[in-house]
Amino acid sequence: MANYYNDINEIKFELENSPLMERIVELKERQYEDKDKYDEAPQDFADAMDSYDKVLDIVGDIVANVVAPNAEAVDAEGPHLEKGRVTYASKTYENLNAMIQAGMNGMTMPRRYGGLNLPVTVYTAANEIVSTGDAGFENIWSLQDCIETLYCFGNEEQREKYIPRVCKGETMSMDLTEPDAGSDLQSVMLKATYDEENNCWRLNGAKRFITNGDSDIHLVLARSEAGTRDGRGLSMFIYDKRDGGVDVRRIENKLGIHGSPTCELVYKNAKCELCGDRKLGLIKYVMSLMNGARLGIAAQSVGLSQAAYNEAIAYARDRKQFGKAIIEFPAVAEMISNIKARLDAGRALLYQTARYVDIYKALEDIARDRKLEPEERAELKQYSRLADAFTPLAKGMNSEYANQNGYDCIQVHGGSGFMLEYACQRIYRDARITSIYEGTTQLQTVAAIRYVTNGFYSQVIEDYEQLPVAAELEGTKARIKAMAEKFNACTAAVKEADNQELHDLCARHLYEMAADVIMCHLLMQNATKAPELFGKSLQVYVNLAEAEVEKHATLLGKLNPEQLDNYRQQ
Repeated sequence: MANYYNDINEIKFELENSPLMERIVELKERQYEDKDKYDEAPQDFADAMDSYDKVLDIVGDIVANVVAPNAEAVDAEGPHLEKGRVTYASKTYENLNAMIQAGMNGMTMPRRYGGLNLPVTVYTAANEIVSTGDAGFENIWSLQDCIETLYCFGNEEQREKYIPRVCKGETMSMDLTEPDAGSDLQSVMLKATYDEENNCWRLNGAKRFITNGDSDIHLVLARSEAGTRDGRGLSMFIYDKRDGGVDVRRIENKLGIHGSPTCELVYKNAKCELCGDRKLGLIKYVMSLMNGARLGIAAQSVGLSQAAYNEAIAYARDRKQFGKAIIEFPAVAEMISNIKARLDAGRALLYQTARYVDIYKALEDIARDRKLEPEERAELKQYSRLADAFTPLAKGMNSEYANQNGYDCIQVHGGSGFMLEYACQRIYRDARITSIYEGTTQLQTVAAIRYVTNGFYSQVIEDYEQLPVAAELEGTKARIKAMAEKFNACTAAVKEADNQELHDLCARHLYEMAADVIMCHLLMQNATKAPELFGKSLQVYVNLAEAEVEKHATLLGKLNPEQLDNYRQQ
């Protein structure tokens, strides 16, 4: 029987072969303090890893045998709207019930609330697996991750009230975007006023493009400070669907992810609770929420790339032209090899990012209960910075790769790929949103560029260069080092020009160069440990990255302040 975890050895490799994993488990399990309180709590590191393996085996089985077989029907039917309420596609309920019956909700939450207490890295693997089966369903199921924000910033009464409900399978959404506030969340105007008589907050206004907008529990960004117009007047609120006051005005008619209802919401004096402190909604809480969401989209993108690879290679092996399978033609073989190389490189970046996130989030959680030791504070600072630097790379690059891989998957299918009966067209449509929502690739560049100009990525690359590699990869390592030198030279030239507009124009090119070099190093480390899994992908990816770095370097060499007017379109 198929299993989307056990059938993909690369996922298991990422979980089992990082030196950081033991530290992650040690921190997440707080020195295994739950082992005498809960039967399911691990006794030690080996027991924890075995537990994670079993959880992902369950997810892989459900996705392969329930979610994936339902994907085409869900895509065709989509959700429905009646009297202000959303009804999912019928097969979506089968998917949700399978996950609920298996206990696959509240994955990262502590056991005391009914959660599984899994590290972010393991949850990321589950996200990837679900996305391989159906990215639209992953949008619904993975929004359980919103509970992280409530756990981090809500009070204990709110934790006890809401977290067990999510662990039992209730759904969530984050209500941020408005008709006049897309990427510019400082412009949010949904009004929050305090109801003195009933001792609660009330919400009035509209939200748009809300994923899973008719969920059970919402985190809502709203303007609590009258007379303000910037981010300092925004707070975060918890809305419970049981209290009423919010209707769905419409479900958007989208290109892809049809199973996931994207809603326009109308708030009419809706009762809600303040989450955390006033005025920190955007400045602190949404930033935390968005970083988690961006890691989730990176995982979704890798899952889509895996799905594209699965479909492309299966079709190419089966389809015969001129008396032989089309995979034997170099033009087709190259496309499939490129898909696999981008998939393996992007996955390496995804899990490295997740591991960085795990360490800093676990230390932050510990800091809520006790003062951190000086070494722990230094560790928290180090991994928080790494996570902040790597998250926009993982989200931006993997979403772009998902789009390219979906495109190439259709191309492998030829004319058949344009027909609706093949899954590749759904994968292609689903992938398109990944480079747009939760911050476009352009916004990921904005988030990352300071780590280019302050030398942080260069230092990370230099640290990777000190790691040993297999003897047969020394030549590959030298090629990667040459790419890094071109990246550093281009960065220095842009900084030396001292022109902000030129800096902004060059940012995307520098961002991609940094990501390409980092992914080459991560993939080379994987190939050193498991050449049978990653050796071919490494060589193909280094070829691709080398060409990309050269392209960017050539273009950046031609850009200067005198050229800027050519990029100002009327």
